[in-house]
Amino acid sequence: MDNKAKTTPASTIETIDTGMYEWVNDYLNLHTTTNKGFVKAKVLWLGTERVFQLKNDQRLRDSIGKLILPLITINRTSMTKDPGFKGSFQAHYPEQSEEDSTLKKKVINQEKTSNFQNAHHYGKSKGNRTSKTDPTGAQVYNSYSSPIPVYVTMMYDVTLRAEYQQQINDLVQPFITTTGQINSFIFNKDGHRYEAFIEQQFGQNDTIASLGEQDRVFETKITIKVLGYLVGEGLNRKRP
Repeated sequence: MDNKAKTTPASTIETIDTGMYEWVNDYLNLHTTTNKGFVKAKVLWLGTERVFQLKNDQRLRDSIGKLILPLITINRTSMTKDPGFKGSFQAHYPEQSEEDSTLKKKVINQEKTSNFQNAHHYGKSKGNRTSKTDPTGAQVYNSYSSPIPVYVTMMYDVTLRAEYQQQINDLVQPFITTTGQINSFIFNKDGHRYEAFIEQQFGQNDTIASLGEQDRVFETKITIKVLGYLVGEGLNRKRP
């Protein structure tokens, strides 16, 4: 059994955001057919600055600055601390001191325990009296703990944009069928697991009904509700 301590990054707002982005970009890995063949749809996180978007990937926009379709955008729209929507940690257990936390793991410290055991047997061989409550010598444990997780409801809008109906159909269908007959799924990031729920209605905001001269754009918005949890205060945490 491996008793070595393994470091797991704390669950932060950025951890949940990144996990949601990677679920859409890497797990779903959406492709569709364009005039350049069967290509992957670009996934854009709307929280970044426009200047960074242009410098980070110039293929997102054409020569006049218009977004190149098909395109998928992800945006976190709200966060709610709802006591009625939480995970397995039900009780309110605030950290009032540096020692208040949840016990994660407890293992024997072999070196320290061995020292006490040797001292016990050495003293016994000399005829010294031993403690009646600890006839075999003391055992020393290493305890590993973590702060209490605080649950938060995070809402995300995933917007699919394309120039053709068939392209939008290709991009929407995996959101419907990947989870099977239910609307929930699990995504992971940095050793943490988060449960997400796809809202039932897929809103459409197309421009095909307009007879104007603007470009035809097919747009579908998918809302995803995530039950996330945060650990500690991040960079502002005063406790160890």
